[in-house]
Amino acid sequence: MSLTIKWNLAAVKQFDKAIEYIASISVQNAQKVETGLINAIQKIAQQPEFYPRDKYKLNNDGSFRAFELHRYRISYRYIKKEIRILRVRHTSMNPLPY
Repeated sequence: MSLTIKWNLAAVKQFDKAIEYIASISVQNAQKVETGLINAIQKIAQQPEFYPRDKYKLNNDGSFRAFELHRYRISYRYIKKEIRILRVRHTSMNPLPY
């Protein structure tokens, strides 16, 4: 069973901005981070509950989940047959409630 993955517009912009920043320092590292994050996101299409509940989401009903890779935190929501990528942020940033 593979679920549909959709990205919020804000998450797309956050992801692109992160990769652009890394590429300004090292194109090779940017490719590594981009590939790693995309592969991890594709993994959740097969196993949406693989990663733990998002500890920063207030009143989390269990559908909000998150993982960290390459110092980036990816927050997503799993509902029925869809995964929605909500946020991409560097782990040194303070989390904002959503």
